Amino acid sequence: MAALLWPLPDITLISNEDHDLVRDKDRKMSFTAEEFRARLTGISGILVTPFNRQDQIDPAPLAAIAERAAAAGVHILTANGNTGEFYGLTTAEAERAVHAAAEAVAGRVPLLAGIGRSIHDALALTKASRAAGASALMVHQPPDPFVAPRGVVEYVKRIAEAGQGLPVVIYLRNDGIGLDAIADLCAIPNVVGVKWATPAPLRLAEAIRRADPAIVWVGGLAETWAPAFYAVGARGFTSGLINVWPAHSVAIHAALEAGDYAKARAMIATMEPFEALRAEEGNGTNVSVVKAAL
Repeated sequence: MAALLWPLPDITLISNEDHDLVRDKDRKMSFTAEEFRARLTGISGILVTPFNRQDQIDPAPLAAIAERAAAAGVHILTANGNTGEFYGLTTAEAERAVHAAAEAVAGRVPLLAGIGRSIHDALALTKASRAAGASALMVHQPPDPFVAPRGVVEYVKRIAEAGQGLPVVIYLRNDGIGLDAIADLCAIPNVVGVKWATPAPLRLAEAIRRADPAIVWVGGLAETWAPAFYAVGARGFTSGLINVWPAHSVAIHAALEAGDYAKARAMIATMEPFEALRAEEGNGTNVSVVKAAL
């Protein structure tokens, strides 16, 4: 499918010899909180979760995807994000997914582990993510329609405590909890960043103004929204494209970091057919299009 959308670069799987070179050069078994915070201003790539024909998680394809992304310069790789179909997984599958991702990433870049659902599931997944060797935790915003803002704050506090010092990133898909609650979330110990995934740049600007300057605000709507979020103070962005074409994401990031918005927008424009396919059926094809392009 991808060949019909744009002229993709050669993404042939890395040879065994090159595999060893990449591993020897880039493997790092752990990252400090400050190293993770610095990388958070880069690209947070969201890994797909491969399945076999028996609907079981198949970790084999992840190794090549992670290698290609790390070699291209992607700064962080994420397991159990929405591109990883987090809400389509059981908690046991999410635990297997983070272990599979950790093995695939193999310490080349920090592994950010998605955490969510009920507090009991979230705490179990936090424990599994720590055991897998995750560098940090990304807390999904609870989708419960009746959760109070202070409930979200308490939810994140408990997960952060269970993380035992791991850096925490808040995944904010709905800013309806209010700016005061968002500021409270940013004040929780070990919270180092917010993945802002709501299309409201001016609201983001106000949230940044209210928060500790040390908090890293990441554009959470991928490459398309990255220029708008950068313009109000965000740094870095998330990407599902890194599964398919990581070098393109890295080039967009480099242009934004250099302040060359025209170049970034021109490169983003080449992705529009791909993103249009992902947006079909109310974004229901978002992940399936990425997988079809692999």
